[in-house]
Amino acid sequence: MAHYLADNPTPEAVAALPGLTLLEFGVDWCPHCQGAQALLAQFLSARPGLHHLALEDGKGRPLGRVYRVKLWPSFILLRNGAEIARAVRPQGLAELESLMRGA
Repeated sequence: MAHYLADNPTPEAVAALPGLTLLEFGVDWCPHCQGAQALLAQFLSARPGLHHLALEDGKGRPLGRVYRVKLWPSFILLRNGAEIARAVRPQGLAELESLMRGA
């Protein structure tokens, strides 16, 4: 199970991330977030070089608002700090795999 970082980076720090980064927005107690962890683990195991940040979202967490996150979990793939793909509440591995099409 993911442990979401309560101390989110600033939008500027995220925009400065080099290469490919997968942002995961959610909270530890969310059943949808918990349910997506097995898919995420499978997806990440095939991509050892992909940087992954599990970020706590909700009230007082402005980073999720910057990315217009409305549902958890939301997965946003960045290339050099810019969004290139997004998957919201994926139900299968294919939805996460589709993130990589534009990478």
